Amino acid sequence: MLASFIALLQQVDIEEKMKNAPDSGYEIGVVIGTYLPFVFLVAIAYFVYHKAKNRKDLDD
Repeated sequence: MLASFIALLQQVDIEEKMKNAPDSGYEIGVVIGTYLPFVFLVAIAYFVYHKAKNRKDLDD
């Protein structure tokens, strides 16, 4: 319940921000800020996968 409430508070309307952007530099910042967390999470997931795949203590 608390998680859904926090998610509701954190919802960002990107289209609204783009429409009210003062210049194109702001739009670029919004796009980078939107996609960067996902790229970061994918990089962490790949790192964990790679480390788990190359463990030497597992006998295959």
